[in-house]
Order: sequence, then structure tokens, then C-alpha cells
Amino acid sequence: MITITNVRQDHGVDWYEKAGPDNDNVDYMFILVTFGKCVYWVNDCKIILGKGEALILPGHLPYYGKSIPTLFHTKYVIHCRKTCTDDVLPILNTNKPLSIKLGCYDMLHERVKSVYYQWTERPSYYALMADCLLTEAMIYINQEWDKGVISSDKERLVEYMKQYIQNHYREKVTKEELGDVIRKTPNYAATLLREVTRQTISEHVHTQRIKTAIYMLTESRLTIREISEYVGYSDVSYFHRIFKRLTGCCPSEFLDERSSII
Repeated sequence: MITITNVRQDHGVDWYEKAGPDNDNVDYMFILVTFGKCVYWVNDCKIILGKGEALILPGHLPYYGKSIPTLFHTKYVIHCRKTCTDDVLPILNTNKPLSIKLGCYDMLHERVKSVYYQWTERPSYYALMADCLLTEAMIYINQEWDKGVISSDKERLVEYMKQYIQNHYREKVTKEELGDVIRKTPNYAATLLREVTRQTISEHVHTQRIKTAIYMLTESRLTIREISEYVGYSDVSYFHRIFKRLTGCCPSEFLDERSSII
């Protein structure tokens, strides 16, 4: 249903881009901001995107975008084509730009990072894997879009729980602890976290652990076993399985990216 034609990552304070209408190689662009803010103008409409926000931009629309002065930002930009017109997702069947604040940002960020890895490193069957990962991400976005805007109260409670997990991800995090954090019942806390982020408590913990592990694999001299134990996995084989499931590759593949000056 979705075929990727290009994937890139933008970053900095001096990004600028402009495109005219009717790009023959792109049916739409998918933009995910992962840090800072940037701005797009589409049909004289100003769209400011911050971390955790996405923009789906039909390829026939002229636009220009730029960094906000003095403000650093990073984002992924994916150019895509629709390979069929039947049973297309509603968010991909629009003639207008679609800006979305993502409740399930952490999960989608991992999917998009994997798309970028597949596209740039090009392992076997990379194009098919990248297309499948992006299709999965778009389905989650459409499901969230169907539910409508998340209430500010729910968003605030989920941010409290996410912050607690970020501070305690090396430990076992329970629904009872999260219930105490937001002063709600344990079952309500677990249900709310999954409703907004599309991740269970354990899935969110795994995501935070693997994020840290990736950083340590590239920016430290610790062994894979030492990193596994640091982020909370006493069984290194289990760490390998979780890492492979979330990133699509093995921890050892990141060791080649270590700086020689560390």
C-alpha cells in the first residue's frame, strides 16, 4: 500500500526547503519532529511542528519550510507513493496537510528510526522492511486520529507516568506505582497509558531501556553484557531478543559506530 521513495534526517538551525506543486515522485511526505521546532507554510497556512508532532503533506501541494531562528531541531522526512487506491488509510487520502500531535510518539519514533536504518544501511530486503514499518506506523496514527484529540487532563496524567518510567526504567515498574503517581487506581493507570501511547507498561519500559542501550553502545566502552545489566536485563540473551525486536538489528551492529576517541 505504501512505497517509500526517499528517507532523510534533517537537523540544525539553518534548514530551509521549498517545493512547487505536482511532484511526480511523491504522493505525500511524512514528517516527524524529534527535537525542537520547525515551521511549514502550505497554501498560506502556517504550521508549527514541535517534538512529538507529525505532518502528512500531499505531494501536489506547494510549500516551504524553515528552521525557527536560533532554535535547533531534528526531524525525519519520508517521501512515499501509494501503490494502490483501494482500501487506503483515510489520513493518506486527503488533499490537505494533516498535522497531528502524537500520543503514541515514543512507539512511532522507534518505528521511524528503524525505517531510517533500513533505508540508509540497506540490509537484505530493506525496502520491503521499511515499507512495512511505515505502513504499521501509519495505521497507528490513523487509529489515534480516529479517536480524536486527547484531552489535556489525560495527556497530563500520561506525561507524569512517562516521566516516572523514564526515571525508574532500570527497575521493575508496576501499575500500582503508576497509580500512585497519578493518584488513580492501578488498572486505570495501566489502561490510560496503553490508550494514549499504544504501549503497555512493560513495552514502555523496554523502549526506554533500549534507547539508553543504543546510546551506550555508541558512546561508551562498556561491553554488551555490561550495558545489558546496566539498563536492567540480568539475562543478556533476553536483552538481545528485546533489542532485535525493537530495532530490527543486533546490539553488536551498533559497536561499529563507536567513536575512536572514546
